[in-house]
Amino acid sequence: MKGDQHHARARPRPSDSVELAGPPVFDQGHKVRALRDVRNDGTYPGRPTGDFLIRQGDVGYVISVGTYLQMYYIYAVDFYEKRVVVGMRAKELELIDATCNDPQ
Repeated sequence: MKGDQHHARARPRPSDSVELAGPPVFDQGHKVRALRDVRNDGTYPGRPTGDFLIRQGDVGYVISVGTYLQMYYIYAVDFYEKRVVVGMRAKELELIDATCNDPQ
């Protein structure tokens, strides 16, 4: 009875909620800290696969906010001391200073 088979749809995990339903957590210019190590998965040019791009605790600045899969915000973070820009999700970052680039 192949025609009567039902295909169950995978349910999204709670951590996979649609972030785009609300505003971004971070804005351009925010100073942030990485909450986890990030290794090159093979998509970062000029660095070997498996190489650490950033380490937990590294500090950077959000330089742009984009989206991925029409579900998530992706924050391009310039980790200036490491000389790398890495795309990260909000759950991988914590805010250090939202006003560091505001005029005095």
